[in-house]
Amino acid sequence: MKKLINDPQTVVAESVEGFGLAHADLVAVHTDPLYVARAGGARAGKVGLVSGGGSGHEPLHAGFVGLGMLDAAVPGAMFTSPTPDQIAPAFQAADGGAGVLAIVKNYTGDVLNFETAAELADAEGVTVRSVVVNDDVAVEDSLYTAGRRGVAGTVAVEKIAGAAAERGDGLDAVVAVAEKVIANVRSMGVALTACTVPHAGKPSFDLPEDEIEIGIGIHGEPGRRRIPLASADEITQMLLSAVADDLALAAGEKVLLFVNGMGGTPASELYVVYRRARALLSERGVEVTRSLVGNYVTSLEMQGASVTVLRLDEELTALWDAPVHTAALRW
Repeated sequence: MKKLINDPQTVVAESVEGFGLAHADLVAVHTDPLYVARAGGARAGKVGLVSGGGSGHEPLHAGFVGLGMLDAAVPGAMFTSPTPDQIAPAFQAADGGAGVLAIVKNYTGDVLNFETAAELADAEGVTVRSVVVNDDVAVEDSLYTAGRRGVAGTVAVEKIAGAAAERGDGLDAVVAVAEKVIANVRSMGVALTACTVPHAGKPSFDLPEDEIEIGIGIHGEPGRRRIPLASADEITQMLLSAVADDLALAAGEKVLLFVNGMGGTPASELYVVYRRARALLSERGVEVTRSLVGNYVTSLEMQGASVTVLRLDEELTALWDAPVHTAALRW
């Protein structure tokens, strides 16, 4: 195992410390317990947004703390949910008096720990509502979940709900727009290689050089099937078709097309995937009006990508376009 780390036991703490130093204009890192909040604290009267999950998926979630997105993010150990005693103080740090929305990816540990943390926060007078992101169409009931997994669609939920909160929407309205995104976003990924979790010291699964895993999860969980290596266009068609069919996209609709890298795939390859995915949508009569390409929800150094499609209307498009200024996303 070759990694730029000092000790597998301290890699998360050291990484978050470095992140905080690099982006001190945007975030403040709290070390005991570990969470990341917006620099300057919560804005009075604004709904707070909090998300989190296991580390190893950077820039998710700390990279999305800032104007127009999250007010706090809670990093757990590698591929491991943060604990309730980390999450509850993050809820308090994000509370400006208008309540807090927790955006939770559908993994059993995350769901349970955010639920417990919400109860702890409620005892301290903080109102917390939760939404659960479950955009992965690949499998139901994986090793880590009951139901579908939450993957790259989480970025769209955080961006759009964050914009609604930033413009002053109340808690009910922010929850409603987050649920609207969740209902209209789907994703599916592929792995070309496994990743190596530092404390494990070996690849998380065995994938021969001439095979790929279709429908992989962001923790390296199995997907729909393992197949011989195929061309980028063939792989993209498998991913895009599953996503578009699940969304029941119809001719004339407008969408956001998001091609996400898993951490070890160069941008040049992601744009090859984007090119084909866009052509396939065009063949269906679907218009791509917004795009995002890059490494936003990763799986350490895994080579692979995911394709996400979000059905857009005027409201969601305006919220997507609203200003955002975070370490990983800004316009």
